[in-house]
Order: sequence, then structure tokens, then C-alpha cells
Amino acid sequence: MSMKKIDFVKMQASGNDFILIDRRLKPGAANINYKSFAKKYCERKISIGADGLLVIESSGKAEFKMRIFNADGSEAKMCGNGARCVAFWAFARLKKTNLSFETKAGIIEAKLIKGEVSIKMTKPRGLKFGIPLEISGKNIKVNFINTGVPHTVIFVEGLKNIDVDNLGRQVRFHKKFSPAGTNVDFIESLGFETIRIRTYERGVEAETLACGTGSAASAIVADCILRPETKDSCRQINVITKSGEALSVFFKRKAGRINDIWLKGKAAIVCSGQISQ
Repeated sequence: MSMKKIDFVKMQASGNDFILIDRRLKPGAANINYKSFAKKYCERKISIGADGLLVIESSGKAEFKMRIFNADGSEAKMCGNGARCVAFWAFARLKKTNLSFETKAGIIEAKLIKGEVSIKMTKPRGLKFGIPLEISGKNIKVNFINTGVPHTVIFVEGLKNIDVDNLGRQVRFHKKFSPAGTNVDFIESLGFETIRIRTYERGVEAETLACGTGSAASAIVADCILRPETKDSCRQINVITKSGEALSVFFKRKAGRINDIWLKGKAAIVCSGQISQ
């Protein structure tokens, strides 16, 4: 019996890893249930293994459309490091250093500068500070912002000792954020311009080595809290991820609003191959 072959590329950005498949119109291409595909092939140890599945589709609005499916099969509107991987993949094929592509969160602009990928993220919304929560019998205050997907940002001391999976899961499923839930970022300040971050990712349902939208969310929240009196200006915050790699987040603060957010860092192709379907 003949089997359809599906080409894939395994990619990573700051330790966030993805399976990428190009599903733009191809005669005779196999039909795929993306949810089932992601659950099957993102599972580690018994399959390719990844934090998520990146699907490239045709678009009438930009060069192409990116869809992101988490390892549990759920579809997300946006993924910062996934978008950087997609841009890196596209730059090599289209022989460009600037391009734009469609996501469910909006149009993403991307640039390749000295081997690093920068993406312009969609405008954040829902920024709130000091939200009271009860977690593990303790009353804490957290912060919230949506940078394409929802993020709860929590300042901590002794970041390396935080039980991210346990505490992150409690916040992720807290009734305050139902029904959609939230990603959870634990951050530690190393000064006004540098933070460390560990993230519990919704959809992966575990800590990941990095999170692009979480890095942007945390940089914005940290800057607003640590320097509330700062006048209109351009900001750059360095975000050190669990993988040890630093991402750079650039944005503008003007009249209390956040605009023009860019996320910059490295991306790489790990391997490529074919899946029999």
C-alpha cells in the first residue's frame, strides 16, 4: 500500500522547539488533522518531539499564513519563538531579509539582521497590575498582559528554586483566568534592563526552555513596574531564558501605552526529514 510522504523541518529558537510543515497548495498532498498530528509527533521520546507544530498555509494577506498547534493539539493564536523559526525558514527559501506573514493574532513583520531574527509583535492588550490570587494557601499578587496569547507575570526571588510546574499549573487553571487559561511567567529582576524568566506554557502543560510571547510580556510588565515614572521613550530589555540564551525585547512607552514591540534572537534548523502518513 502506497503511503503519503510529508516533509518536515525540526527547528528551535532559544530552546523552544517545533516541527514545521509546509501545507501550501500541493497537488496530491495528504490530508492532515493538525490536532492529531501535533499530539502524535510532538510527543517526546516516542516520536520526533517538540513544544509545538508550525503549519505554513497560503494567505491572501501576506507571504503566507502561520498556524501554531501546541503539543496537546490545541491551536494558539500566536507564538513568538515559533514565529521567529518560521521567519528564519522563510528567509532562506525566499531569499529575503524582510517579510510579513499572517497569524490568528494579526500580521507579523520579520527582519533578518546579522543572523538574528526580529519580529514585530501585535499590539498588547489587557494590561493589569496587582491582581490578587490565592495559590497554595497563600495570597499573592500577579500581573497580566496579552501579547498575542495571555500571560500572567509574577515577580519572584530565588527563581532557580521555584517549582514552576506545580505553581504554574495552579495559576494556569485558576478560575480568575477561565475559560481560556493563561501562560505563566516567573521573573527575577537583575536590574532595570535585564530579567531572568521561567515559563509554564499553556498547551505544553509544562515548563519550556523559552517563550517568546512570555519574554515580551515579562519585559513590558517589568519595565512598567520597575520604572513607572519613566517618560515617553524607547526601551530595550534583555530576557535570559531557561535555556541560558538571551532574547532582546524592544518597545515604546508613550502616554502610558505600549507600542512597536520587537522580539529579537537566534533561530536554527535542527534537522529535516519525511513522515510516512
